[in-house]
Amino acid sequence: MAAKLADIARLRASPRLAGVACVHGFQTAPPAICARGVIRLQIAHARRTVNHMVHYQARLDTTFAALSDVTRRGVLEQLGGSDASITDLAQRFHMTLTGMKKHVSVLEQAGLVTTEKVGRARICKLGQRRLEEEAAWIERHRQLWSARFDALDKIVEHLKSKEKADARRKRR
Repeated sequence: MAAKLADIARLRASPRLAGVACVHGFQTAPPAICARGVIRLQIAHARRTVNHMVHYQARLDTTFAALSDVTRRGVLEQLGGSDASITDLAQRFHMTLTGMKKHVSVLEQAGLVTTEKVGRARICKLGQRRLEEEAAWIERHRQLWSARFDALDKIVEHLKSKEKADARRKRR
């Protein structure tokens, strides 16, 4: 029992637990430790913490998920030429109306397409959202990989020249 109480006291004094700041988006009070040694987190107040990086990443994920399908890319190309109803798009892609509605819904969630009801038809248009963020993300990663490949090329060239030098020494 004394050992268990010592463990509880050690946990209470732990700097890792003393600084608990956010659990599932809620600000929390310092953890409470009951007699059994179970750590309970108590919510001090329900104030949401916004993490802009998570929202940025979620937007990229949504966009890339929307663009990952060949049909959705084709729909964007079609809408780049002219607006079209979901029925027209379904016929062009030889799909059911329900299937095309699902594709358009994914594109709409990503902000790449907007729809508007005109009479009995739902007309699809390209959305206002451009892909600047996605293009910037791709460019940053292209530069990163380019730099890595350049560094790898230098290492390979260094190893080749070292290998040639070693081969010349062996011949002498």
